[in-house]
Amino acid sequence: MSAGSLAAIFGTSFVVSLTGALSPGPLVTVTMREGVRRGFWAGPALAFGHGAIELVLVVGLALGLNELLDNDAVTASVALAGGAFLVWMGATTALQARGYRLDTESAGHAGSSRLTRATVAPLLVAGVALSVSNPFWLAWWATVGTAYIVEALDEGVLGVGAFYSAHIITDIGWLSAVAFAVAGGRRIMSRRLYQGVLFVCGVFLVALGGWFLASGIGYIA
Repeated sequence: MSAGSLAAIFGTSFVVSLTGALSPGPLVTVTMREGVRRGFWAGPALAFGHGAIELVLVVGLALGLNELLDNDAVTASVALAGGAFLVWMGATTALQARGYRLDTESAGHAGSSRLTRATVAPLLVAGVALSVSNPFWLAWWATVGTAYIVEALDEGVLGVGAFYSAHIITDIGWLSAVAFAVAGGRRIMSRRLYQGVLFVCGVFLVALGGWFLASGIGYIA
């Protein structure tokens, strides 16, 4: 176990997770709506619901994979599936970056309800429901997430912890920023900057996917 390996897991997980967080989807859309209605704290509430189900998934995958990783065929299959999905996701993100926009104004500015104890629980549940009902989320964890945990397990519990902590930090940070932006009628970032960040992340994902594919081939050879 080394600090450098843990830092590499944390850093790459952060960038990979950032791409998923930045991409428009149901969780971001609901965060905009609830940010207008409930204020800034709707973002963290939705993110914590999302993160809770992912923590359960990470623990379950880590425990299950730990028993299977002595089999090179299993490890290779996971790495190849994760690598292929990363390359596809990265290429799609980079090629379509110019068409993406995060229009916080489209959420509207009607309503003045604030977040209360009574509304926190439904938002947490919504964070879970929006996650598990999203086919992209399921595909990501079945391929990229599983492959990442395989790599992280080389560093034990700390490796898995580094992967998950970077992953959830991006979700909490981005959804909180979105809620903050719409709650105050602000624009979170310029369209050009947003598209530039997505393009760079997409290129990074293609490179990382290539590394995963090479790793998978290495287990077979």
